[in-house]
Amino acid sequence: MKDTINSHQFDISCDDDAQLILSEKELQLVGNTVLEEEGITRPCLVSISFVSDEHMRQLNRQFRDQDRPTDVLSVECERPNDPDLFEGEPCELGDIVLATAYITRQAQSFGWTPQDECRLLFVHGLLHLLGYDHLEDEEAARMEAREDKLLELVSPHKGKGHVALTRHRSELT
Repeated sequence: MKDTINSHQFDISCDDDAQLILSEKELQLVGNTVLEEEGITRPCLVSISFVSDEHMRQLNRQFRDQDRPTDVLSVECERPNDPDLFEGEPCELGDIVLATAYITRQAQSFGWTPQDECRLLFVHGLLHLLGYDHLEDEEAARMEAREDKLLELVSPHKGKGHVALTRHRSELT
């Protein structure tokens, strides 16, 4: 499905063996909110894919040299401030891939819903596409604070509190 709101376009797909955890309407709302709050005025194109653990394992091996599934991958294409883009030309921001079964299991381990976990990971993925990272403690703190603020704006459960998942500490060892 393709839809345009606030001039941003979200192309949402779901593998046959995966499930759409958030509605297309909510993905568009969250995506537009994040891009607006980050001050992005150039029209952006974002691909969002919901995949199986096996599909994610293959992508994680291809892009990160990790032969295991993960919750979310972000593959950046262009930045909105890319000097090679013409004025008014849409920015192909990139792809966000979400592993639905992995997200569901991870949500259970944190004691919240798959929708809450997916919302966090979608925000996390968008921030990566916009240049945020979490390799260093200072970067991770900045990214987590931004996630917290953005989730407060888009979450139906206001005031849920800080969730420190950005760093993926277990993956760093």
